[in-house]
Amino acid sequence: MKVPDRVRWALSVVDPGPADRVLEIGCGPGVAAALICDRLETGHLLAIDRSPVAVQRAADRNASHVDAGRLEVRQSALDDLEVPAASLDKAFCVNVNLFWVRDPSAELTVLRKALRPGGILYILYGDGPTGDDRVTPVIVEALERNGFVGVEVIEGAGFGVRGESPDRAQGRQGGARHGSDQLGELGS
Repeated sequence: MKVPDRVRWALSVVDPGPADRVLEIGCGPGVAAALICDRLETGHLLAIDRSPVAVQRAADRNASHVDAGRLEVRQSALDDLEVPAASLDKAFCVNVNLFWVRDPSAELTVLRKALRPGGILYILYGDGPTGDDRVTPVIVEALERNGFVGVEVIEGAGFGVRGESPDRAQGRQGGARHGSDQLGELGS
């Protein structure tokens, strides 16, 4: 399978661990999903896309990961996504433009609630015609306006922005990291 450079770079940035609970926004044909699921042991990936064709392609490409329970592929717009609160360690997207072409407040509210306290959102782009000087300031402002903390620009083989979900009442102490025995499936 040919893996685009932007996907390889994005996965090096996101760096999912074996027990991470991850959301991929705009999974397309499932190339990144395959690479992430290869790293997971007790973790889980929820891959979403608005396109039914993309969802079917991602599920077909990753049938063994779906069968093993490491992957769920779901057709959903991000602002319609339903997952348990604080159930994700990381969320990411690659070349998804909604975060800078319009007001993403509804989507960022969903993500802030879904990420555990200190969970990380990565909004990443491969190098291309859209320059980071045009995109990243808009995304930084949107993340900060919508309650994300520790917002910073990422540069490398691509560019993007990362932000953390703020601490909630339980803070980062005493079980902020969720194990698979506490969560069950993300869609449950």
